[in-house]
Amino acid sequence: MTHTILVTGGTGTLGRHVVDRLTAAGHSVRVLSRTRPPYIGDLTTGASLAEAVEGVRTIVHLASDPFKRGADVEAARRLIAAAPEGTHLLYVSIVGVDRHPYSYYRTKYEVEGMIERSGLPYTILRATQFHDLVRYGARMLARLPVMFVPAGTSFQPVEAADVAERLAELAVGEPAGRVPDMGGPEVLGAAEIARIHLRATGRRRPVLPVPIPGKVFAAFRGGVHTVPERRDGRVTFEEFLTAAEDRSGYSEAGR
Repeated sequence: MTHTILVTGGTGTLGRHVVDRLTAAGHSVRVLSRTRPPYIGDLTTGASLAEAVEGVRTIVHLASDPFKRGADVEAARRLIAAAPEGTHLLYVSIVGVDRHPYSYYRTKYEVEGMIERSGLPYTILRATQFHDLVRYGARMLARLPVMFVPAGTSFQPVEAADVAERLAELAVGEPAGRVPDMGGPEVLGAAEIARIHLRATGRRRPVLPVPIPGKVFAAFRGGVHTVPERRDGRVTFEEFLTAAEDRSGYSEAGR
């Protein structure tokens, strides 16, 4: 059976994979994006939202703006209000948002609550940090002659394509409420992540763990953003980086 499915944020890191999988399975997929035509729609203003949700069976809500305060809450409010009665709303969140003081995580948790109270049938999947995000952080830290990393912290990076596969399955299934969290195959210390990044990119840097005070990093040290009992992802961080470097066709050595 094929379905009509709307994907918000369908041109992003995760969204592209979700759209590809749903399309390959024969489903009719609409992509809501305010930046890349011909997929037009805007959750920040509600423009074209009524047309986008008309007749859909499932909405996969991936759009997010971590840099604009309140943006995700307002977007979710508009989407919930526009969704036809009975529409299955599938939302991707982050592991540990109910226990972490980081403001973006608290926003994701607030959106979870809005969806749970919306009256719409829903599914919520929490995942750990994507490989792409962890690589971005490592790249920023590697710009200095010494690679300083937060002491005592670990991460469990997961491949976005693996999460997309799970979301594509959930999108065509029945609403399931909060489903089991999804994590990457390894829990890696920040220093280990830095060294893997340096090896993959051919760089040489000293790696120096430094203590960072405050509640946010205390939560990261406590590992509330990891889920070691759920190692569902198949691609390790090192495998991801190796594949990325092979695709780029160059080494960052000496840069």
